[in-house]
Amino acid sequence: MACASGSSTSLLILLNQSRLGPQSQKGQQRIDSSLSFGSSLPFSGARRRTKVGLRRMAKPVVKAETVTIEKSGIKVVRNPPESKLTELGVRKWPKWGCPPSKFPWTYSAKETCYLLEGKVKVYPDEADEPVEITAGDLVEFPKGMSCTWDVSVGVDKHYNFE
Repeated sequence: MACASGSSTSLLILLNQSRLGPQSQKGQQRIDSSLSFGSSLPFSGARRRTKVGLRRMAKPVVKAETVTIEKSGIKVVRNPPESKLTELGVRKWPKWGCPPSKFPWTYSAKETCYLLEGKVKVYPDEADEPVEITAGDLVEFPKGMSCTWDVSVGVDKHYNFE
């Protein structure tokens, strides 16, 4: 990877540690190379003596895409934008949690919840497959739905009944 900034004629080449030769025991190595990056850079085609060193690269922050799934009457929004959570007032809703367990549940009202922690397989009665919900999911359960919750990782969630 090569980096250049402004009109500076210095060039920093970052290499993976495994690609450096044995002469790099102290983490640095001198190289001589003829570089050509096109006419847009001030040192195009010039011979440069460049210092190569090991640098720890920051891990890129990857924002997951928001995906909405509706299955067996349950609506799951994976990775909802923070603006949606703020609009709904999610952080002001009451919290509920439980350890790993399995139990039946019937919704007497529509519930919207946001999982802060946990992993659950919800088995709606008379459905062929479970609906899996995990931390970071915004979930709507319809009024009147009966199901079984199979909690494999303890749950901590905000919830709201309508």
